[in-house]
Amino acid sequence: MKTSIPKSDPEKLTRLSKATADRTPFSALTAYDYPVARLMDEAGIDLILVGDSLGMMVLGHEDTTGVTVEMMVYHTAACRRGVLRAPLVADLPSRSYDSPDTAVANARLLVAAGADAVKIEGGSQMAPQIEALSAAGIATVGHIGMLPQHVREEGGYRKKGKTDADAERLLDDARQLERSGAVAIVLESMVARVATQITHEVGIPTIGIGAGGGCDGQILVVHDLLGSFPWFRPSFATPRADFAAETTRAVREFIATQASNANAHP
Repeated sequence: MKTSIPKSDPEKLTRLSKATADRTPFSALTAYDYPVARLMDEAGIDLILVGDSLGMMVLGHEDTTGVTVEMMVYHTAACRRGVLRAPLVADLPSRSYDSPDTAVANARLLVAAGADAVKIEGGSQMAPQIEALSAAGIATVGHIGMLPQHVREEGGYRKKGKTDADAERLLDDARQLERSGAVAIVLESMVARVATQITHEVGIPTIGIGAGGGCDGQILVVHDLLGSFPWFRPSFATPRADFAAETTRAVREFIATQASNANAHP
């Protein structure tokens, strides 16, 4: 077990350089607990996000809207204990950054729990929040495209950037987030050519998820990588393991072993 826990470092995220033609995009994954976060960090992952997707992946909710700041603080602290090297970003959950002052107050809780940066969802309308966070010395990642915290208002998960007007709005949002002080932007579930255009036109790293391969980095929910959430798997995610099947096998083997032992010792 480690005895020293690194302090938050808002400069960590700015060290992720923009992609170049001869550079492999950086890799990012979500984490929600100590052992997985530590394994990721030791394996060399470039960025770890304590995502509010824990609402679904860990707590069994239908979406992310029920996640609270207290939940995010709890899981951020757990991950922080396992991460020495990679930047650790934590989501500000739904309704926790409705105003600049609220955003700063709640972000400080996540930073105190160990986050190097926070992430908020929304386009140009989030400029005042990002400006306030930057002024408070809190590194902030933007998030545009499909916004999971707004899935109920939008009536589902839908691809963005399909029309010229929507594509232009996304580009304007990205530019505004950069001007406001965002240190990176997540581009989720948008048309690949739009994500690529945004990546070319902003000076901060873009992190894609379901947005094609033209971003500076790519992020996946760790359960989708490991195959540990068999009840839903997005079409863009390629599992590299099958933890669900292996867990089922191990549990059934354990059950069978106990039954065999009981029969052997009447």
